[in-house]
Amino acid sequence: MDIEILLTLGGVLLLLGLSAFFSGSETALTAVSRARMHTLGEEGDKNAQIVNRLLASPERIIGTVLLGNNLVNILASALTTSLLISLFGEFGVAYATVAMTLLVVIFAEVLPKTYALAYSDRFSLAVAPIMSVLIVLLRPATIAVEFIVRALLSLTPTTRDDNANFLSGHREIRGHIELQTKEGAVARHDAHMLGGVLDLGDLQVADIMVHRTKMETIDADDDSAEIVADVVKSKHSRLPIWKNEPENIIGVLHTKDLLAELAGADYDVARLDIESLCKEPWFIPDTTSLKEQLSRFLKGQMQMALVVDEYGEVQGLITLEDILEEIVGQIVDEHDPQDMAIRPQTDGTVNVDGSVPIRDLNRQMDWDLPDDEATTVAGLVIHEAQSIPEPGQVFTFYGYRFEVLRKNRNKISALRVKPVNAAGGLRSTATADESS
Repeated sequence: MDIEILLTLGGVLLLLGLSAFFSGSETALTAVSRARMHTLGEEGDKNAQIVNRLLASPERIIGTVLLGNNLVNILASALTTSLLISLFGEFGVAYATVAMTLLVVIFAEVLPKTYALAYSDRFSLAVAPIMSVLIVLLRPATIAVEFIVRALLSLTPTTRDDNANFLSGHREIRGHIELQTKEGAVARHDAHMLGGVLDLGDLQVADIMVHRTKMETIDADDDSAEIVADVVKSKHSRLPIWKNEPENIIGVLHTKDLLAELAGADYDVARLDIESLCKEPWFIPDTTSLKEQLSRFLKGQMQMALVVDEYGEVQGLITLEDILEEIVGQIVDEHDPQDMAIRPQTDGTVNVDGSVPIRDLNRQMDWDLPDDEATTVAGLVIHEAQSIPEPGQVFTFYGYRFEVLRKNRNKISALRVKPVNAAGGLRSTATADESS
């Protein structure tokens, strides 16, 4: 009997040790610095290379840990219950419950996970070889579990959870940036730039393009002297040229090409052939992602593209600078006019032009207005109000108060915006007040 008790106690301790191993391994491999593991792997560290292979398939790690942890915990509880029932009768169940709860929580969960968090890199390097073997051994069982889970998920009304990736790379990086920003390790401006890089794949050119109503264009039928004067007045180095109708863009005129041709003609404007100087326009769909378009700009030799909709109609234009501004913020040179579209007031309100992009307002004021349904501030108000408001009307939604200041025909030209509570992201029912 004494030998059986010692063997049972030894088995329970061994199982608790395995449980601690699984818990600590899960925490360490989740919290490990992937950048450091990548560097160590490139330097030839074998264990780091194993860690990198494991992190390439995180679902296998989680599946093995869950299966192994539950297996050893249940078996340890069963052995402890059997032993204490034989010693104390039916009260042994209560004793076993209390004892195993304390042992598992303290020695198999809190203690190993705390150590793993404090020394995640060292812990991961140590457990990686063992974990890789266990993943292979338990692979048949985890495959069976995954099959059952996917079969059950296929019966749910939605499909969003069928292929959910709980360790999405972008989400992990974004969360780490936000955490470091709150702790003061990353400056707010740097966080905006890092976030802008991550957002490039989610944004389309239609979200940031210069709308056709704001495009500076030139009529090819204008007099050469008039065209030269328009080019000199413009703050842009590239201007679209149209013929017969503004939507019929036939080319893009570059200031340098015009000046070079003008110098070659002894500055005789009458000798210029404007159309021959134009480069072929580059048309792109309005659904092109910013990430894809940035790649095209970098590969090609053009820095401006015309955006068209599904019917081939020109909707606007986008430049390389527009995309870069989504990352680094507004780029202003000595020829750009002072941007007064966003005007913070002393009373805490902000006066903005209706055409101001929501992303620019969020970036400058550190706000969190949603930009899923509308691109501009005026568009957001119209979308939420479900109408075109009149000057003096006031609306409150998403934790912000919007007052319409001016309206030009059917366009909201100016608004006053103010946060009304600390939970700026929570939407409340839109309300309107006719008085200002």
